[in-house]
Amino acid sequence: MAATTCTRFTDEYQMYEELGKGAFSVVRRCMKISTGQEYAAKIINTKKLSARDHQKLEREARICRLLKHHNIVRLHDSISEEGSHYLVFDLVTGGELFEDIVAREYYSEADASHCIQQILEAVLHCHQMGVVHRDLKPENLLLASKLKGAAVKLADFGLAIEVQGDQQAWFGFAGTPGYLSPEVLRKDPYGKPVDMWACGVILYILLVGYPPFWDEDQHRLYQQIKAGAYDFPSPEWDTVTPEAKDLINKMLTINPAKRVTASDALKHPWICQRSTVASMMHRQETVECLKKFNARRKLKGAILTTMSSLTSPAKSLLNKKADGVKVSPSFSVAVLCLSIIRLPRFSVSSPVLMLCCRSVLTCSSLNPDCDASCLDPVGPPDSFFFVPCFAARKQEIIKVTEQLIEAINNGDFEAYTKICDPGLTSFEPEAMGNLVEGTDFHRFYFENALSRTKLPVHTILLNPHVHLIGDEAACIAYVRLTQYIDSDGKPRTVQSEETRIWHRRDSKWQNIHFHRSGSPTIPTK
Repeated sequence: MAATTCTRFTDEYQMYEELGKGAFSVVRRCMKISTGQEYAAKIINTKKLSARDHQKLEREARICRLLKHHNIVRLHDSISEEGSHYLVFDLVTGGELFEDIVAREYYSEADASHCIQQILEAVLHCHQMGVVHRDLKPENLLLASKLKGAAVKLADFGLAIEVQGDQQAWFGFAGTPGYLSPEVLRKDPYGKPVDMWACGVILYILLVGYPPFWDEDQHRLYQQIKAGAYDFPSPEWDTVTPEAKDLINKMLTINPAKRVTASDALKHPWICQRSTVASMMHRQETVECLKKFNARRKLKGAILTTMSSLTSPAKSLLNKKADGVKVSPSFSVAVLCLSIIRLPRFSVSSPVLMLCCRSVLTCSSLNPDCDASCLDPVGPPDSFFFVPCFAARKQEIIKVTEQLIEAINNGDFEAYTKICDPGLTSFEPEAMGNLVEGTDFHRFYFENALSRTKLPVHTILLNPHVHLIGDEAACIAYVRLTQYIDSDGKPRTVQSEETRIWHRRDSKWQNIHFHRSGSPTIPTK
């Protein structure tokens, strides 16, 4: 059924609400008129696509037509019209697998075994059909519905390639940094085993809630991966069965020729004898770690999506994660986003921020083999971190940040909301480690504390450092010193470290995200 046709989409389908949106496409719920069956239609604006983008779109559609498996999001129809292309997929309503896990009351090693089994079934089907996914990661693992026991569905074949048998070749540098295999990083010929390496990383996360390889420095991260430098630290791994660790070791084998295949992995005792081999103990610590892991992923994705909408549209549709067609951002933006979360104290000399610039240059300018789909969806290097450093614009960011802090000190919620985006996201001490969206959470503090204080409050921003991101976005990091008089009349000073992301709309700067560590906004009495 999924052959490309030239009929009008609206002749066959009834369109409903929007499910998601990206730079070049929108996803809407639709219903096939003749059957009443509901689907998800991805509507791509082909007028904005380059010739290479068109080729990638055709490749993805061709690959999706090959794959018919209950653990893979299936393409049912592909309709081309003047200026638009419609891809009609399964309507998948269960959300991400990893988000579902943290909402469960009970999660065990046996549950992780069942999850990875379904992923392996999908990967096996891909490999049998001569397809290598190349971008296996949590964001691409969805659930068919919200019902208990819903099937895991593998999605996003924007980076997938077709191979002949066990063919090994250099297909370009593509994937997501933490899930890249050693052979890809070495630029060796590669093939189906790269998916099994990614499965090993995913299984590791499923069992303890954090990845086996991580470093703020891209070079060190890649060195870890190439060396296979991971371990099973105490105490979290003490309660994981030896069989689970054995399967991870077989998946994370450096030599791709010796790495376990999807077929053999499904025959592993930890998978096929789950009821007697895998532990049934509830893994609360894994759930807690996974919540934090999910929050970091969501923030990174939100900032990437925002950045992609602010800068040059030159990048491919297939680089847009919000569409579900994107592929992996390069490490530069990933490091920046994670710096916001994990390194609130970074300053002008931070190697992390220098790495951001260095990795963009390395990937796009110095690496002729780099698949464009592994680059940041934010335009060419000169539109991202290599923009001219205009002192006036940096001062503008510092000034608007000071205005926002002044509104907080004055308890002026109206002024605060004028400076903040309605969809403002934040990590702050008051939220107990949770990602907050919108300003309603902050309204409580304005109405019940900030606006009622009669004591003077004075704030100083120390070492403010501004990064200009294109023409319409910026990031500022600083140390915030707040002086106040406590209830006993004694002067006090508290310190916090903050990072804020700004976006200019209609010539007005708005705060779209901030991360604060250290002291809370409301000084203790």
